Amino acid sequence: MSELAREPSAQGLWDALGTVRDPELDRPITELGFVREAVVVRGHAHVRLRLPTYFCAPNFAYLMVADAHDAVAALPDVSTVDVQLEDHFAAAEINAGVAGGAGFAGSFPGDADAELDELRLTFRRKAYLASLDRLAMGLADLDPVGCSLGDVPASPELDAVLRRRAELGLPCDPGSPLLLDEHGRPIGAAEAPLRLRFARAVRVSIDGNAGFCRGLLHTRYPEAVTNQMAN
Repeated sequence: MSELAREPSAQGLWDALGTVRDPELDRPITELGFVREAVVVRGHAHVRLRLPTYFCAPNFAYLMVADAHDAVAALPDVSTVDVQLEDHFAAAEINAGVAGGAGFAGSFPGDADAELDELRLTFRRKAYLASLDRLAMGLADLDPVGCSLGDVPASPELDAVLRRRAELGLPCDPGSPLLLDEHGRPIGAAEAPLRLRFARAVRVSIDGNAGFCRGLLHTRYPEAVTNQMAN
C-alpha cells in the first residue's frame, strides 16, 4: 500500500475536527464554520482555524486550537500536526503555545497564572443543563419529576444528555434519576420548576450566542459556509 493510500480520508479528518466544540457555544467548530482548511499530506496534517471576530476571548480560542491539535494528532497515520489560528490578536501566542505544548499559562506568561480546567468544567456544566432542557421539552406527556433515565424513550436529545453526563462524571445508568443538577444532585419536585427554568435560560443563552456568532462570521468572511444541522 502506498504512503498516500494510508492517509486519513478527508471525511475522517473532518470527523475528528467535528469532535472539537466551541466551549461557550457547545457546537462543533466544523458546524460553526471555524475550520477554513484541513488537509493531510504524507502524514502531515495542516489545519487553519478562524473565529467570528479579531478579539474573540483568547482562553476560548486556545481551547479550540489545543483540542483541534489533539483530535487530529490522535488519527492513525498522522505523524505531525500543524494547527494555526488566523486573523486573531493573540494568534501568535496561541499557535506557538499549542505547538510547543506550553499550556495556556505558558502561552501567556505574566498574563495567565492557571490552566483552563475550571473554565472548561463551567461550560460543560452549562452544556449539560442546556441538553437537559432540550430533552425535557420533548417529553410530551412524561413528567420528568421522578423519572429515571430508563423511562425516557431513545432520542438524539437523550444521547446528548448521556454524553454530557459522562463528560462530567455523572451517573448514566438507566436507574439514575433523570433530573440531576450540574453537580450530580437529584432535583426534587419542589425545586424542579425553578431548576428547569434555569436550564432553559442557559439553553436560550447558548443558542442565541451561537446564532450571533454565525452572523458575525458570515459578516467577516462572506464566503464562509456553515452546516446548520441541529446539535
